[in-house]
Amino acid sequence: MDNSPVPETPALHNAKLERTSALERFAVIYARMALGAAFLSAVADRFGLWGKYGGWGNFANFTKYTGEVLSFMPVSVIPFLAWAATIAELSLGILLILGLWTRWVAFGAATLLFLFGTSMAISFGLKSPLDYSVFSASAGAFLLALFTSRRSGANS
Repeated sequence: MDNSPVPETPALHNAKLERTSALERFAVIYARMALGAAFLSAVADRFGLWGKYGGWGNFANFTKYTGEVLSFMPVSVIPFLAWAATIAELSLGILLILGLWTRWVAFGAATLLFLFGTSMAISFGLKSPLDYSVFSASAGAFLLALFTSRRSGANS
């Protein structure tokens, strides 16, 4: 029995490239939607839109949590940082879902998540951001940014 590999024809090669390209497009859309939805879900919770399923339920509780995460920051800047995080997450979530400026938005998402994870680690210990997959989400956003820039060049 001959076990030598069958030479790949140009048509087979093109079919494999098309399948790979379709999977890559799906992966990019999946990453954009998952990250965008996570940001928007967190913002919705701050305003009570998740009802009994939410964690914070209102902005006052979120501001209190922001103070706990940023325990190393002066108390006077916590309300500003809570609003800044909310505006950043709302903007990033919408832009990711719409697919606008994906490279730069994904870099912003990766940075914001890394800062959040680092703040959680400083205030609560390393287990907390690991349990909530904050660094994993940051890494996913970073890969999205790199993949997007690799696929479409510096113009995205």
